[in-house]
Amino acid sequence: MASRLQGFHPDRLPPPEVPPSPPSRVRPALLRRYPLIERLDLSACAAVDDRLACAAFGGWAARLRSVNLSRASAVRAEGLEAMARVCTAVEEVDLSYCCSVGDREAAALGGMAGLRDLRLVKCLGVTDVGLATIAVGCVGLETLSLKWCLKISDLGVDLLSKKCCDLKLLDISYLKVYNESMRSIASLRKLESLSIVGCSFIDDEGLAFLNCGSPSLQSIDASRCDNVTSSGLLWVIKGHDCLVHINVGHCFPELGMPFLSKLEDLKSMKSIRLDGFKVSESILRMIGLGCKALDEIGLSKCEGVTDEGIFKLASSCVELRTIDLTCCHLVTDASLFAIADSCKKLVCLRLESCGLITENGLLRLGSGCSSLEELDLTDCSNMNDSALKCLSRCLELLVLKLGLCSSISDEGLIHIASSCKKLQELDVYRCEGIGDDGLEVIAKGCKQLKRLNICYCTQITDKGMKHLSTLEKLADLELRRLVNVTSTGITAIAMGCKSLVELDLKRCYHVDDMLYRPSPITPKTLDR
Repeated sequence: MASRLQGFHPDRLPPPEVPPSPPSRVRPALLRRYPLIERLDLSACAAVDDRLACAAFGGWAARLRSVNLSRASAVRAEGLEAMARVCTAVEEVDLSYCCSVGDREAAALGGMAGLRDLRLVKCLGVTDVGLATIAVGCVGLETLSLKWCLKISDLGVDLLSKKCCDLKLLDISYLKVYNESMRSIASLRKLESLSIVGCSFIDDEGLAFLNCGSPSLQSIDASRCDNVTSSGLLWVIKGHDCLVHINVGHCFPELGMPFLSKLEDLKSMKSIRLDGFKVSESILRMIGLGCKALDEIGLSKCEGVTDEGIFKLASSCVELRTIDLTCCHLVTDASLFAIADSCKKLVCLRLESCGLITENGLLRLGSGCSSLEELDLTDCSNMNDSALKCLSRCLELLVLKLGLCSSISDEGLIHIASSCKKLQELDVYRCEGIGDDGLEVIAKGCKQLKRLNICYCTQITDKGMKHLSTLEKLADLELRRLVNVTSTGITAIAMGCKSLVELDLKRCYHVDDMLYRPSPITPKTLDR
């Protein structure tokens, strides 16, 4: 068994048969039992520090190819240097949200010559100097995320572009970089995916550099770039007729006719997100006629989306698998009829705050979209138990969000639990009609459940917690302001939910110090 193990996370394995000892000795002893591990996940392990890392990365780690240290914020340069010395086969490292990581840690990463995939999201201490050491030492990088690395400038991006010519995916979202960075990035001939989300200093002139550059570009995310207009996106489209994904959400209010007309040339377009735009029936018709291969469209918070527009879109784009209509307040059941009749491959539908949707639309959706896996009905005021009965036809459902649907009760959950056996995530936030009986049927019928939000469902008591304690795969549980739940109920959760990672107990006023007595499992995140 040990010799065949390829992936490892310390909280997903049974405890080793070794005498109790401090974490700094237990973890390395456990790791050494699996000498053929190729992927090591220590994400959010707060106890992992340099001392432990140095002890852990011994000779056994020579085969490691992937190390995830995201949110393991105690690991610093010394631990990374030890990993660089021993783990010569490492190709993937994730240090995302280790906010204290800086240039010294970046220098340690620069010693990993075989690195192909590096993720440094919100590593706030990394500057151009640190990025330079990575660029010089890891010339074979293919994937790099620098999102929220706020100390990196055009200078660092320029050196990166010159040294790491094999980059295929680059994320510089929210960096304070200017058009000069786009000039540098345009020289990356193998670049396939570029994210510049929230780069407010990049404008149309910067995007124009991509017209004749980055010939392999297939995906661009320029959402929330305040100074980009449809003219700038037009430059990108003209130079890349093989684009597959475009996200320009919340950039500019209206789509220009030249941009819309050019969409007809993008025969390979699979995904387009236009969140926050003014969108008319004619615009959706043009998108439908020009991008018939679309499998995803994002229209969240778009003004002007109507049933007529959705009909035009759905009837042309029959391959659609993901549709986001969040806060499209004019959409009614007629849109669901059109989607159910045309988009038979639909997997994900987001309808948050679409207050005109009723059980009639869900009945058609349940019969027409048998492959549906994710449905968001948050704040859809007409949702009730009858609607959930209609929805129970969706046997493949994995994610169901019903927050703020105040007319839903335990009876509705009975319909879901009896049919949706594959459900992994359920959100009934502020559904005050939900009580212990509803949790009982969910616990018995939805054994695959991993995430559950029952915040502000004030009827729930310790009895409901006892029902939930049978869900062995439950990893994320939100219990905010369950005023009738006590430490007894939480203890039942701790004893039974052995996969628990995150627990939110804010404003659970009857949970007291009894909770903190030793128990077999301790969540990584306890939000109280």
